[in-house]
Amino acid sequence: MMSGTDTTRMLFDHYGLFLKGLERFMRIAALSAEASSERAKAAAVLLNGLFKYTSEFMTPFWVSLNAFVATERDKVVRHPLDETVRDYLDLFLFNLQVAAKGFSSSVRAANDHCIEEIRGSYAAFLDTLLDRGGEDIRAFAKRRARLLEKVVYEYPKAIEDIKDEFGFHFDRPGYTLEAETDRFLLYRVHPLPGVNAPERHKPVLIVPPYVLGVNILGFLPGERKSYAHAFANQGIPTYVRVLKDIDTTPAVQTMTGEDDALDTRRFCELIASRHRRPVTLNGFCQGGFIALLDILTGELDGLVDALVTCVAPIDGTRCKALVEYLEHLPQRFRDLGYAVKQLENGNAVVDGKVMSWVYKLKSMEKEAPVYTFFRDLALFDNPSGGETAITKTAAALNHWLVYDRKDIPVAITALSFDSYTVPIAPDGTMPVKLFGKKLNIKDLGEKGITYLICYASADDLVDRESALAPLDFVQAEVTVFPKGHGAIATTWSAPDSEYAVHKRFPQGMRGPVRFQLDLDEELSGGEDRG
Repeated sequence: MMSGTDTTRMLFDHYGLFLKGLERFMRIAALSAEASSERAKAAAVLLNGLFKYTSEFMTPFWVSLNAFVATERDKVVRHPLDETVRDYLDLFLFNLQVAAKGFSSSVRAANDHCIEEIRGSYAAFLDTLLDRGGEDIRAFAKRRARLLEKVVYEYPKAIEDIKDEFGFHFDRPGYTLEAETDRFLLYRVHPLPGVNAPERHKPVLIVPPYVLGVNILGFLPGERKSYAHAFANQGIPTYVRVLKDIDTTPAVQTMTGEDDALDTRRFCELIASRHRRPVTLNGFCQGGFIALLDILTGELDGLVDALVTCVAPIDGTRCKALVEYLEHLPQRFRDLGYAVKQLENGNAVVDGKVMSWVYKLKSMEKEAPVYTFFRDLALFDNPSGGETAITKTAAALNHWLVYDRKDIPVAITALSFDSYTVPIAPDGTMPVKLFGKKLNIKDLGEKGITYLICYASADDLVDRESALAPLDFVQAEVTVFPKGHGAIATTWSAPDSEYAVHKRFPQGMRGPVRFQLDLDEELSGGEDRG
């Protein structure tokens, strides 16, 4: 039999266990209440994020809709009713196909996110219930809410705030305005202090793309991630051609390919005269295609002896994804008029946001707003519990994508549009004419142009076949860079990166800066270049 003392001790032990159990229950209840509060806050932020991403994605649609209505108002009276009905039905089916791609990828992304959320919630619940010392349900819910706030509120702010560091700031030291035309400004990019840049070095003129703007080529100078500065910091006389503001410059709004070639000639005359060396023309993306056309016109004969094209769509018909997208679009709607907007002065321009939206629709499975929202969540998610910092590179890339889309002159857009719908002829004839004459890519060889083609192995915008199209007609050196479309101007412009543009690579390949340095060495022949 138990003594009275033993009975009392047992009662106290049971009471102690009861108190501990009650304390744990109260603790779990408190944690659950706080976790529920955090989840409610997270749900509100989640809905806000989905709305913001969808709203930003759809903004170009409303601009495009206005152009569509204006264009169709004219076309509908010029086409038979049965043809219009058939075209509209085909367009409807095409839209369904695009929407299906976006919906499918969005559902997969949402499912992946929910699975990770459930897995994490269950692990946190067990840690809380069993008091295993891991992340409890309150900490887990708070971390997830913090992640959403970071993506929905802090990330957009970081993207906007990076503008003071992103791209070229020609009003600051490090640049000088050397010349201008009615359409362009010519700036010289100066090297870092202490870098020797003799005037007798071979100069380079960088030609940016129209729609992507110039700032991608001066990405983050302060971080030494800048394509233009990568040339200047090696002592190369570096110039960049900058398009004037199209919104306030009528001459830009109405410019043609001929204007581009003539203005480029004027700049090359100045540069070649100053440095007593022929110029290397260096075009990035669409700028590479335009630079090639300028040379083929003959306007740059005796001024330019070398060409570099980086991720440039020389034959757009070889960009399989975009061509497939256009082929599914009914013939009636393959018209630049659907992207044209009228300005207050009566001039028409192609809306840059609409043009970039076309590329998003082409890759709808990767560009759907719900998909991109959950992709950004995954980008900053850190299962270990710590926070993933918003890097300047990520902020700058998105600043470029969000804020740097430029409207484009109709005639310039037509040149690129033709290159995506008409292939280079078997005899080398380009799909466009300038100055009323045919242009033939084989003329590069006859002009003695030394040619370097750079492309990106994971480029989902300009296919390898499109960038390398000139090889069917002329000799050219080829350099392959890892990663995607913008990597040469961002990642590989950093001097300490693995594929820095001033280095030599495997298989005898070399970056565009190294190409320029070697050309200069060959041209100088060891003479004094001071």
